[in-house]
Amino acid sequence: MSPLHEGVLPGDTLRAVDERVERALGELTQMWDGLAGRHADVLGDRDLPWLIRHASGGGKRIRPEMVHWGWVAAGAPESAREQVVDLGAAFELLHLFALVHDDVMDRSELRRGQFTSHAIAREAHIAANAQGDPVAFGDSIAVLVGDLVHSEATLLVAELPAQVRTAWRQMMVELVLGQRRDLTGAALGRRDQEHALEVARMKSGSYTVSGPLRMGAMLGDASPELLDSLSRYAHHAGEAFGLRDDLLGMWGDPEHTGKSDHDDLAAGKATVLLALAHDRLTTDGQQLLACAGSLSPDEETRLRDEMAGCGVREAVEDLITREVEQACTALDSNIVSAEAVTGLTDIAHRLAWRQS
Repeated sequence: MSPLHEGVLPGDTLRAVDERVERALGELTQMWDGLAGRHADVLGDRDLPWLIRHASGGGKRIRPEMVHWGWVAAGAPESAREQVVDLGAAFELLHLFALVHDDVMDRSELRRGQFTSHAIAREAHIAANAQGDPVAFGDSIAVLVGDLVHSEATLLVAELPAQVRTAWRQMMVELVLGQRRDLTGAALGRRDQEHALEVARMKSGSYTVSGPLRMGAMLGDASPELLDSLSRYAHHAGEAFGLRDDLLGMWGDPEHTGKSDHDDLAAGKATVLLALAHDRLTTDGQQLLACAGSLSPDEETRLRDEMAGCGVREAVEDLITREVEQACTALDSNIVSAEAVTGLTDIAHRLAWRQS
């Protein structure tokens, strides 16, 4: 198979995306400092720009890589290179926005091995002996961090072609709708697999795989046939990504994932794991499952062990393998460039069997 022609290697795109993100954050910090003057008393030198940079480190940059391979699949036209970089940077900032807000909703203390934005702001409030509720203060500061980052992502997308802007808008609605369904499903005690898959698809798959891949291809003026092939790939690769996310949230090693393995059960999140467990657990396990979201740490450990013992973990691994196979089969080599087939096959495997 012929090597990628010069200038379209994923590493080149990702380095350019990193530089674009850095430039955007630098401009944001300069504007913030000019408008804010001295730092906020409670936060000290850990004002919002600092919190944004703190939260932005250590990501895998899956989304800009998907943008890259969509562009390559459509022929990698040189005329779209800068737009590809802007779109990749927008996805990195959008992901940061989603993580910061998600951490607030899930009450997560750790992300990528570091304290989350709301936790840092809460502790700053306590250290300053400030007035009011420190938890509410931390949550509010984190919401503002996410708002600022989302604004920067939107600015990067604003100059892209109309087709991409339309796709971005729909993806944003799906992302928020998926989060809303996650919250309301947990409130209603939903445990069914259909609901869990739908939430994962809208919350994660849409803006992790399908959105960036399709929009990258749009920048290359992709044909409807190419977009269809990429969409089918993205559907299955996104499912594999979400299923691995569920497994890592239940049995992942915090040393690798950088976050607690108790958060999903503590929040009673609707996952495929809980849906499968519903049909497999013993009576004792069923009683624990019914209380997911309000279990003690010891009870969470018992439920996790019961789920592993009744084959839930192996069943999800089988589902992941099947989704990866279907994703790779969906790549029509008569339409998708050979370089993109190779790259997308590789990233499907990395998404499915990652450790963090």
